Amino acid sequence: MAQHPPVYYKQNRLKQLRAFCYAAQAGSISKAAEMLFLSQPSVSLQIQALERELNTTLFERRGPNIKLTPEGRILLDMARPMVQQIDSLTDSFSAQCGNLQHGDLNIAAGESTILYILPAPIKAFADRFPGIQLKMHNVTGRDGMAMLHADEVDFAVGSMLEVPPGIKYYPMFTFDPWLITPLDHPLARKKTVNLQDISPYGLILPPRHLATWRIVDLVFQQHGVTYQVALEAGGWEVIKKYVELGLGISIVTGICISEHDRARIATVAMDKFFPKRRYGVVLRKGRFLSPQAKMFIEMMHPGLLETEIAQPGDSEWISGSTAYQPAG
Repeated sequence: MAQHPPVYYKQNRLKQLRAFCYAAQAGSISKAAEMLFLSQPSVSLQIQALERELNTTLFERRGPNIKLTPEGRILLDMARPMVQQIDSLTDSFSAQCGNLQHGDLNIAAGESTILYILPAPIKAFADRFPGIQLKMHNVTGRDGMAMLHADEVDFAVGSMLEVPPGIKYYPMFTFDPWLITPLDHPLARKKTVNLQDISPYGLILPPRHLATWRIVDLVFQQHGVTYQVALEAGGWEVIKKYVELGLGISIVTGICISEHDRARIATVAMDKFFPKRRYGVVLRKGRFLSPQAKMFIEMMHPGLLETEIAQPGDSEWISGSTAYQPAG
């Protein structure tokens, strides 16, 4: 008859796996100890005991820093969802009983998403679950992906060009590209505008490292048309204000254009040349979603997590991608 480990041994195994997962996330034994409110020797001993049990090496030690071995990465993929489920057991039980009153919800998003997409669902969620601590992380695409992989956020909301390995993307909203100009600009009087029409005028664009600049550059290059940059400015609200002041024209996503904006700047559709922009939920594969995370996503878009990953649009989250092929 097979013998099973005693209960106390299983409890120790859970502590060992938690110590291992936190160390892998932090890349440091000392930082993991701080996160777990334990001493550094205690965390080290738990990881060493786990290594002895599995007869393997889980980390490469490089001074104060540690790096997962191939075996360590395999165990992390297996253990992390279990540890997350155990750590969120109280919240999950409360949610199953219809009583979601406590917990944290961390969301990563870029400025445009925070300004134009998330206010309504954030307000609805906060009104319904006032005991949940909401934490918004205003980050660029590269930083948002890093936070996802490090499990520092529950999920991200943004737009993607390509879905990298280990990531799930669920698009929700689609917005058209628009040329915006001052009301008295020559292009404001044209029903249709092509790239040659835009070429003589200076563009106001977001910083060069963001997706919009790369897409604009790609489209003009592929059509063999030159363009000028009059000003580099961060944030759609800043760009719209500077366009209104006559400092240049810009190509923006419809997400940022309201009826109030149309009274102070002119808009011309540019979907013949530039890609539509999709925004959606970005998840790390294998991450256990907390009840509050599932509820927030469900409130944003009922049934979203039951859908397959759709073909994404332009990206705020993936740097350096040029997969979009514009129409002629």
